[in-house]
Amino acid sequence: MNFPKSFPPQHQTKHPGFEYEMNPLPIYDNDTYVKQGDLLKDKTAIITGADSGIGRAVAIAFAKQGADIAIVYFNENEDASATQKAVEGYGCKCLLLAGDIGQESFCTDIVSKVLSEYGKIDILINNAAVQYVCQTLPEISNEQFDKTFKTNVYGAFYLTKAVLPHLKSGACIINTTSVVAFHGHDTLIDYSMTKGALTAFTRSLAMSLAKSGSGIRVNAVAPGPIWTPFIPSSMDEQQVSKFGNNTPMGRAGQPIECSGAYVFLASEAASYITGQTIHINGGEIVNA
Repeated sequence: MNFPKSFPPQHQTKHPGFEYEMNPLPIYDNDTYVKQGDLLKDKTAIITGADSGIGRAVAIAFAKQGADIAIVYFNENEDASATQKAVEGYGCKCLLLAGDIGQESFCTDIVSKVLSEYGKIDILINNAAVQYVCQTLPEISNEQFDKTFKTNVYGAFYLTKAVLPHLKSGACIINTTSVVAFHGHDTLIDYSMTKGALTAFTRSLAMSLAKSGSGIRVNAVAPGPIWTPFIPSSMDEQQVSKFGNNTPMGRAGQPIECSGAYVFLASEAASYITGQTIHINGGEIVNA
C-alpha cells in the first residue's frame, strides 16, 4: 500500500476528534492486508475507543477473523456507526455502547450489556484515551489532569475490574500504551504519565493472573505516531503537517498498520506471551 508521508494543515476544535473530518481519511482496512479467517472465530471482544482510529482498525481486523464486537465510545456517533457497518459487513455482530469510561457505573453497564447480548466476553481491548498538548507543566490544569487520568487510566482499571470475573482461561486483555511511555514527551506530560501507568498495569496484572493460574493473558501495544483523530484535534495545523516526519521511516503510521499486532496477541499464536509490549513506531528502538 502507498501511505501518505505528509498531511495538509488542519485542526479540529473538539477532542478526541472525528475521523470523518480528517484529510486524508485514515487507512483502517484493506482486503489484502488481513485476510478473512477464523483466528478469533466465536470470540467476543470489547474494544474501547473503537469508533475511529486504531480502535476502528482493530474492530474490523477482529471481525475479519470471526469475532463479534462491542464498540465502546464517548459521543462520536457518526464514526461509530461507520465502524459498526464495516464490522457487520464481514458477517459479525457489532454492539454500540456510548458513554464515559471514566465513570465506574458505565463500565459496569458495559459488561452487563455485552453479557446480555453475547453471553460471554473473551477479549478486552483498553484503547480509549485523550491527550492535550501543553507547552509547560503549569499549563496543565487540575481539570485537564483529572480528565486525562480518568479516561486513560481509571477507565482501563474500572472496565478491567468489571470484566475480569467473566473471563475464562484463554481470554486476554490488551492495553494500548504509547511510545511516549518509554521516552516521554515534552508537551504531553500528563498523557505520557497515563501511558506509563498502563505499561506498569499491563506487567503487574499479567504477573498476578499468571501466578493465579487463571490462563488469562495481559499484553500491550505501544504505537508511535499514528494518523488518528487525536492528531488534528490536539495539535496545531503546522504540527499536523509535519506529524510523523521524525521517525526512521519518515512518516506517520496508519491505523491498519497497528491492527495485526492486536489480532496476534488475541490469538492462540500468542498463548505463551503475557506482560509484553509490541512497539509499532516506524523504526524507533525502544529498549524497555
